[in-house]
Parts: sequence; structure tokens; C-alpha cells
Amino acid sequence: MFELDPYHVLLAAAGSAIIASYWWPRFFSGREPAASALLVLTGLAAFSWVPGMPAAIDPTSAPRLWEVTAELCVIIGLFGTGLRIDKLTGHGLWKPTIRLLVLAMPATIIALAFVGWWLAGLTLAGGLLLGAILSPTDPVLAGDVQVGPPLEGGEHPVRYALTTEAGLNDGLAFPFVHLGVLVATAGVLTSGLFLEWALRDVIYRIVVGAAGGAASGWLLGHVLFDWPRENSLSKTQTGVVAFAGVIFAYGFTELLEGYGFIAAFVAGLVLRREESEDRFHERLHDFSQSLEHTLTAILLVALGAALPSLWPHFGWPQAVIGLALIFVIRPVAAWFVLWGTDLGWRSRAVVAFYGVRGIGSIYYLAYAGHHVELVDEGALWATVAFAIVLSTAIHGLTAGIAVEQATGQPQ
Repeated sequence: MFELDPYHVLLAAAGSAIIASYWWPRFFSGREPAASALLVLTGLAAFSWVPGMPAAIDPTSAPRLWEVTAELCVIIGLFGTGLRIDKLTGHGLWKPTIRLLVLAMPATIIALAFVGWWLAGLTLAGGLLLGAILSPTDPVLAGDVQVGPPLEGGEHPVRYALTTEAGLNDGLAFPFVHLGVLVATAGVLTSGLFLEWALRDVIYRIVVGAAGGAASGWLLGHVLFDWPRENSLSKTQTGVVAFAGVIFAYGFTELLEGYGFIAAFVAGLVLRREESEDRFHERLHDFSQSLEHTLTAILLVALGAALPSLWPHFGWPQAVIGLALIFVIRPVAAWFVLWGTDLGWRSRAVVAFYGVRGIGSIYYLAYAGHHVELVDEGALWATVAFAIVLSTAIHGLTAGIAVEQATGQPQ
């Protein structure tokens, strides 16, 4: 009489896991619950213990599905991050961000590549990929350390630096992913290959990404607020145009071979300048944030479900790499490059430590796995999964109070 259809079991179990992850923390804290780590754990529990569940999707055998889902999640998160930022100018405002992007991120990539080679025996291509995959901070899971929604104000330098860094470094990590893929395909890094990479993957694609995002944001702003002025689309208060706008900006820029991740963030920044005091920006942000949280919850539950398939590839080298990234490489690199900025020592420490890892790393590894035959792909997935779980647990549980103490602003 009662048939346990695996699909219906999956829906019931996944829904229960997501609800529980946001509900349980309410018994222990009045803060917004840090649900990321719990989503992974409840995903693991649901797929391991609930009878009738379908098999979890192994990222090593189906990278394309993980790539597309993470891609949507990241571009929506980047667009929403751009919408968050109320001001673009100010004395020394971008100095910490530029240093984090230009100095700390490459240093992180090099350090991770070396540690991967030394501990895990990775090749040059594998080390570059590992560094590029794990180097970007996450615009999706870092809500506790970012600036508030549009028109909220109070953009403390700590929050501003972490928000703008997360908005840009997903796109700026892509050249290094491409370099790793090129080396893996060619088997060697030659001067000609390096020059081709520098001209195409660094200069051209970054410039086109920024220009495509700016053009898309300008066009979307005029469509929403100015054309026609007397009956503008913003008066409908429909947030779905946020989703339409970001996928247009991303798709348009990718068609031009630019970096869509950069375009998504820049489109949000430019759109935010149009009718900057209009409350419709809040509506756009809230809608994009709802989509972002939905896709993030699904991905993290899926990551928890996939952990048993990754355990055979997990060993002490993968654990050391994850621990080194969270507790040594990122904090030390960021701490030193922020020397000489207007940030005090406590603010520098918070910015240096709270480089949250997450959905962007899932996307980059799935992208690489889809486009090239990776050596030790299971070990790479195990490393990334461990780093994400560790980051969501450590950063998620402590970020709110740490940033609040550093900024004097309640979360």
C-alpha cells in the first residue's frame, strides 16, 4: 500500500535536513544560525541513515552536475554581493582589497601548490589547480562578515574588505585554474604557453569580464528605472529581474570569452549606482539572496551526502593541507599584506583569518574535472570537501562575534 519511492524519500529527507540545520541552532543562540556546517552533517546523516534514499551523486563521476549547480549559486551570490555595496569611493577604501587580491591570493596559491607537492606528491598542474581551487574566499557562505543589505550603511573597513575581496577573487582565481588545466593538458609549461595564458586568460578575459559586467549593469539599471521613466519596471517590485539580470550579464560576458564571475559582481556594483536611494535595490538583493541560500543549502547537503564516497581518498596529507590553509597560509599571507593599511591590528587579524571557503571551490574543481582528466581527482575532492567543512565549522561558529567585536557593529 505504501511505496517508498526514492525520489519522494529524497525530498522529505533533504527538506528535513535543511529545516533542522536552520532550526537547531535557535535553541543555543539568539544569533542568525550558522547553518553551513550543519547542512553538511545533516546531508551526511540523511543519506547514510534514512532508508530508501537514492545513492548520493559522486562528484568524481558526475562533475558537470556539480559544476552547473555551483556556477549558478556563485554568480547569484556575486551579483547580490555587488548590490550590497553602498559606496565605492573613500580614502584608502580599496587598499586592503587590492592587497588581498594582488598579493595575498597569489601567495596563497603558491603556498598551497608547494604544500600539495610536498605532502601529497601533486604534479605542477595538480598543485596549481589545488591552489587556484582553494584560494578564493566565498561570497555565498560569508554573510556574517560582509556589509549589510543595500541602504543599510555602516560599511566598516573590515566588512568592506572581506565583501569586496569575496566579490572579485572568484573571478580572479580563474586564470590560475586555466593555467593548471593548460599544464595538465600540455604536460609542461613552456614560455609560449605562458605568454598565451597571460594575454588571453589574464589580460583579455579580466578586462572583458569587467567591461561586460559594467555594460550589463548599466543596461539593466536603465531598463529597471528609466525606460520608460513614467512607468518603470522597478514599480512592479518584482525581484525575478535580479535573476534575469545576473544570468544575462554572465551569459553575455562568457559569450565574449570574458570572466562571467567578474561580470556578475561588477553588474551588481554598477546597477547599485542607478537610483541609489531607491528601495527597489533591497527587493533585488533579497530575491537574489533567497535564491543563493536555496542553492547553497542543496549543494551543502549534497556535499555531506558525497562524503562517504570521498573517505577512501582522504588521509593525513589532505587533512594537513586543509588545516594549513585555514590556520596558517591564508591568515599569515593576509596579515602581512595588510601591513601599512588603515586597519588596526585587531581588524587586520579578523580580515586575515575570516577567508571563508565554500561554493566557489566546488565549482572550480568540478569545472577542472569536466574539462580535463585529473590525476588523483578523488584526493582533490577529499581535500576540498575537508577544507569547506572545516571552514564552515570554524568560521561559521565564530565569525559573527569576532567581526562584531572588531567593528563594534552587531550582526
